[in-house]
Amino acid sequence: MKYPEITVNLIGSDGNAFAILANMKQAMQRHKVSREDIDSFLEEAMSGDYDHLLQTCMKWVNVE
Repeated sequence: MKYPEITVNLIGSDGNAFAILANMKQAMQRHKVSREDIDSFLEEAMSGDYDHLLQTCMKWVNVE
């Protein structure tokens, strides 16, 4: 996991892919992740299907 100190709670939140991306981006910005890394995450997360999106989130941060 690239940023284990960041935890994003997706349980009970909107399961829409765009909402998940927004939650991830906001959490990364709060933890002062570089713009380059955020862009890299977004590019990777949007390069596949919904399952790929969730797996990419789990690869980058703690997901609850």
